[in-house]
Amino acid sequence: MKENPMREIRIEKVTINIGCGSDREKLERAEKLLQRLTNRKVVITKTHKRTTFGMARNRPIGVKVTLRGKEAEDFLKKTLDAVDFQLKESQFDEFGNFSIGIKEYIDLPGVKYDPEIGILGMNVCITLERPGYRVKRRKLKKSKVGKKHRITKEEAIEWVKEKFGVKIVG
Repeated sequence: MKENPMREIRIEKVTINIGCGSDREKLERAEKLLQRLTNRKVVITKTHKRTTFGMARNRPIGVKVTLRGKEAEDFLKKTLDAVDFQLKESQFDEFGNFSIGIKEYIDLPGVKYDPEIGILGMNVCITLERPGYRVKRRKLKKSKVGKKHRITKEEAIEWVKEKFGVKIVG
């Protein structure tokens, strides 16, 4: 018997984020780096409200890029290669999404060190979905994704093992 095609897990998006704090120069270097890595327009993230460490509202604190489709899958393969195809179980959340931290961008395969950028790390967040998840984002008749249709942590771990040959440690 064939498996239900609506139960198939896929990558919704891959978000690459570099936090810079209040350092303007670091923000510009991070922007240049993400532009070079992804060939996409970089979005500058800003503070939402006054933070406990004194940053006022609407101040730039980081940069991010969102990738979807084939580009997202290719970047995820590079990222997994940078961490030797090993993930911890704690990197997955209860909805099946997971995050990977990269200490230095030169860990990514095929990326050379650039002295004008320096050394920067990044967070790569992978959001998974199934067909039918559009009901939570559509404009008319918005609805919740049913409990049985949501992706669990265990399902996400199995999917990553199967699809990318990742080893779960710890």
